Amino acid sequence: MARIVLMSMALSAPAAVHAGEIGNATEGLAYARAHCAECHRVETPAEDTLPTEDAPDFVTIANTPGMTERALIVWLQTSHPTMPNLIIPAEERDDVVAYIMSLRQK
Repeated sequence: MARIVLMSMALSAPAAVHAGEIGNATEGLAYARAHCAECHRVETPAEDTLPTEDAPDFVTIANTPGMTERALIVWLQTSHPTMPNLIIPAEERDDVVAYIMSLRQK
């Protein structure tokens, strides 16, 4: 019986490791280009200016000290006076979060 429990735990371990991963960064970039680029620089800082001076670029957001996936999710679900009241469906939100976090410098 103990063998079965241990084997079951070993087989479930990889799923637990991947459970924390969120979204698809490639899809997030596509969504960001279509919906966020009007105000934010969503790609590398190669672009000369920000579309809107008050909107931080995604690289800066990703590299903000303490930035996490959870913090971005909360931010994107909360109204802010400097952002339009966007309702991003959960899957697309997770994709955008995955994309932003992919810009984090190691």
